[in-house]
Amino acid sequence: MELEKHEYDVVVVGAGGAGLRAAIEAHDSGARTAVVCKSLLGKAHTVMAEGGIAAAMANLYPEDNWRVHFRDTMRGGKMLNHWRMAQLHAQEAPDRVRELEDWGALFDRTPDGLISQRDFGGHRYARLAHVGDRTGLELIRTLQQRTVALGIDVYMECTVTRLLTDEDGIIGAFGYWRESGRFVAWQAPSVVLATGGIGKSYKVTSNSWEYTGDGHSLALQAGATLVNMEFVQFHPTGMVWPPSVRGILVTESVRGDGGILKNSAGNRFMFDYIPDFFRKETAETEAEADRWYDDKKNNRRPPELLPRDEVARAINSEVKAGRGTPHGGVYLDIASRRSPEYIRKRLPSMYHQFRELAEVDITAEPMEVGPTCHYVMGGVEVDPDTEAARVPGLYAAGEVAGGMHGSNRLGGNSLSDLLVFGRRAGQAAAEHAHGCAGRIELPDDALAEAGRAALAPFEREGGENPYTVQHDLQQTMHDLVGIIRTAPEMELALERIAALKERVANLSVEGHRQYNPGWHLALDLPHMLIVSECIARAALEREESRGGHTRDDFPGPDPGWGKTNLICSSASDGGVAIGHQPLPQMPAELAEIFEETPS
Repeated sequence: MELEKHEYDVVVVGAGGAGLRAAIEAHDSGARTAVVCKSLLGKAHTVMAEGGIAAAMANLYPEDNWRVHFRDTMRGGKMLNHWRMAQLHAQEAPDRVRELEDWGALFDRTPDGLISQRDFGGHRYARLAHVGDRTGLELIRTLQQRTVALGIDVYMECTVTRLLTDEDGIIGAFGYWRESGRFVAWQAPSVVLATGGIGKSYKVTSNSWEYTGDGHSLALQAGATLVNMEFVQFHPTGMVWPPSVRGILVTESVRGDGGILKNSAGNRFMFDYIPDFFRKETAETEAEADRWYDDKKNNRRPPELLPRDEVARAINSEVKAGRGTPHGGVYLDIASRRSPEYIRKRLPSMYHQFRELAEVDITAEPMEVGPTCHYVMGGVEVDPDTEAARVPGLYAAGEVAGGMHGSNRLGGNSLSDLLVFGRRAGQAAAEHAHGCAGRIELPDDALAEAGRAALAPFEREGGENPYTVQHDLQQTMHDLVGIIRTAPEMELALERIAALKERVANLSVEGHRQYNPGWHLALDLPHMLIVSECIARAALEREESRGGHTRDDFPGPDPGWGKTNLICSSASDGGVAIGHQPLPQMPAELAEIFEETPS
């Protein structure tokens, strides 16, 4: 078998914010480091994160601090977050933002010259450091520039299909060049997964083509475990028209800068959906919400800035009740709240996105929006301090890692999550590599088997078409494991997934290995099926509604389930096994934060 081989201390799979930050830290810790990414450098999904980086820098509100950010994050996750991850994230996020600025990131400024911060759902204070509505793009630009300047090797348009292990843990990874189809292997004692999410398992998603659950699946097959996989975030506001752009994200910044949600009758419906838990901190009347916009010190938040799961469910309810827009969404209106100049300055990407893709001028008319599969809170179970998985030498950071966000992620916490835990993963991966005595050669039989598995679709004739199978999987997840779930529907979903597994085993592709999208999809589909099974099995097991998991047959939260995590592991039959694990006990000094009176 023709095979290209490379040797490193640390291999980072994924070149988004978490992957690049991990690679920079591993390099700075003295490790020979490589980055492998499915797409081109700079095209990572992180660029689609528009609103900002959540960090309690107190640039607008001196009262803000890490304790309030920690409390907001835990409450947003319905207390199912790993407390240590939420603590580290809140404490370290401001330093990571200032570090980005030191590396050349150009943030919007306050009149005093400080980094500007904006309001976002679930955050008590305005704490999202931003660059208009292009924050993710600036983050990637800055990290990419530093990665290149440091001379870190980057393997672009290259897909990892298998993690290689021995009895002691990780020894490398196997993959192929997407353009030529040639195989490539990396020998390394440490691998950092930063592969993002699972959105392409769903029919309507804000995620781009790379998000096929590769990292989740690779980790599971290597012997790691996944946590919180039942919790999938449906962002409240994706584009619903025209069909060609359905699901493309409409940033929460539109609501953070004053946009309101209305149904087809013109009613601002979110006032009808404020949970009792949030009433003390959320404006309960339109007059209160207007005062909040005029006087931020009032600090009463509009209901449009409730956590994303609450807003998504409210929109879903309005549409199901027949009060939706002609295309199955609701209206998001900022035109009546802000001047055209303000909108074009604060939301340039949104303005151009709607003008060019939907022929809508958001300075003059409302947008049609609706929930779209956006983010998975579940991921690889990791140690909070090092991001180490249960397999020695394997680390995970960013969306592919679980635990940080509990049952629901607050907007803006994803970008600070990437920076905080990307750095920690890179540092720990380098330390592990330095502690590994000698090099273990990659076994020829393991490499040959990985090659055979990758080429199998070419060996079959007249088998299943990968695109048909993907369509059927996406429709199954959309219809049966979507925003509102029931036991019969999820049981049916698992039956269909089992049937899809048999079809995937019979996939066939035509043509050659040179850039062959059908072959690429054939290799992605097993990953998509594994993560879909994890989501469906965990969602069926958790008999309550919490955060991003809503059961129509168990409509409320259950205190017992609030102390339990569900863990996915590989079953002996190649499927997914579900286990119960007690939630880590929060120290008393952190528990006291929830008793503090907000300032």
